[in-house]
Amino acid sequence: MNPLRRRALSATVLLLATAAACAPGPPKSSADVPGPPHPGAASPAGAGGAVSRRGFTLVASGDVLPHDSVISRAADDAGGEGYDFRPMLAGVKPVVSGADLAICHMETVYGEEGGPYTGYPAFTSPPEIARALRDTGYDSCSTASNHTLDDGTAGVRRTLGALDRAGVRHTGSARSAAEAARPALLRAGGARVAQLAYTYDTNGYPLPDGQPWAVGLLDERKIVADARAARKAGADVVVVSLHWGTEWETAPDEKQLSLGRKLTASRTNGRPDIDLILGTHAHVPQAYEKVNGTWIIYGMGDQIAGTMVNDSGEHDPRGNQGSIGRFTFAPPAAAGERWPVKKAEFIPQLMDTEAGRVINLPEAVRREPDRDDYQEARSAISAAVLGRGAAGDGLTMGR
Repeated sequence: MNPLRRRALSATVLLLATAAACAPGPPKSSADVPGPPHPGAASPAGAGGAVSRRGFTLVASGDVLPHDSVISRAADDAGGEGYDFRPMLAGVKPVVSGADLAICHMETVYGEEGGPYTGYPAFTSPPEIARALRDTGYDSCSTASNHTLDDGTAGVRRTLGALDRAGVRHTGSARSAAEAARPALLRAGGARVAQLAYTYDTNGYPLPDGQPWAVGLLDERKIVADARAARKAGADVVVVSLHWGTEWETAPDEKQLSLGRKLTASRTNGRPDIDLILGTHAHVPQAYEKVNGTWIIYGMGDQIAGTMVNDSGEHDPRGNQGSIGRFTFAPPAAAGERWPVKKAEFIPQLMDTEAGRVINLPEAVRREPDRDDYQEARSAISAAVLGRGAAGDGLTMGR
C-alpha cells in the first residue's frame, strides 16, 4: 500500500489455521487453463497425453499497484477508449513471455466495468489490467495481499472473474470454499507446477462472515499442509507466494527470515515440500537467498506503482524499483525426487513514473549507457538482491 496511509490496526485473526490458500479460477478442473497460450506459456496440467520430462524456466515479478497516476496513464495510452496497460509493461514483455511459466502479483482488486476507479488508500483498479497481464505473458497471479478486501467480497469476485476472462490463473483469494481448497496446477515444460499464495494481513478488514477461505492468511502449518496437498494432487514443483515483510525495509525482517527457514526445512520422505518462495509487499527490492537448499526471494519490490512516498513522508525512488526472478528448473535425477534449480537469475527493473513505463534496466543501460539514473537504479537493486550472499550460491544478473 502507499506508505502515506496510516497503518490500520490489524484485527485479531481468528480462524487463521483454517484460512484457505488458493483459488485456481472458476469452479472447473484444475486442468482447464482459460485463454490462449503465449509462446512458451504454461499449459494445463494433464493436457496433451504423456508428459516429456524436460526442464522449464519460471519468472516472477513484484507488486502491481495502480495508483491514480498509473490509472490516468493507462487511460491516456488507451486514447480515450477505456484503459490500456499493455504499453506500460511492453519493456518487460520479452522476459515474461519468453519463460515457460510467468507469475505476477496483483496487489489490488478490480472495480466495475467503466469505473469509478480509485488508487490510494483503498484501491479499485480497472479490470483491463488483467488483459494486459496476459498479453505481457503472465500465466498466473497471486491475489493475496493486504488490499484483497479493500472492496469486500464484491472486489474479490470482480478481480477473479476478470482474470478468468483474460486467461490468467490466480491463487490467494477465492469465491467459494471449493475454489479455495483446490490446488492450482499448471504445466511448464515437463513439470506440473502448483502456486499457493498468502498474506500477512488485510489492513484490519475482517474476513467476511462465514467465508474464512476468502483470503489465504499466513500460517506456517497451513502453508505446509497446502503444499503437501498440492504435491499429492500431482505437483512436481510447489511455488509459494508470500505477501510479508516490513514496508520500506531493504533487509528482510526476522519474521521473514524465521518463516523462510521453517518452510524450506519442511520435508516429506526427505523431499522438500516447497521448491520456491516468492515475496512481495515491502515496496523495495529485497534479497534473494538460498535457504536449506531452496531459493527465497524476500521481496521483489513494485513492478507497477505511482510515485512512492516512504514512512517519513519523503519521495523514495526505491518504491519504483524491483526485480524479476528467473529460475531454470531441471528434471529430477530419478522419479519422485526434487526438480532442482540449475540456474538462478535476477533482472533489475524500474517503473519510470515520468514515462509511465516499466523498464528492463540491463537492456536500458545497454541501449543508453549515459543514463546515470538507470545505472544508479540497477546498482541499487543489485546491492539489495545480493545483500545476503546469493552470488555465492550462483545467482547472476540476467537481461
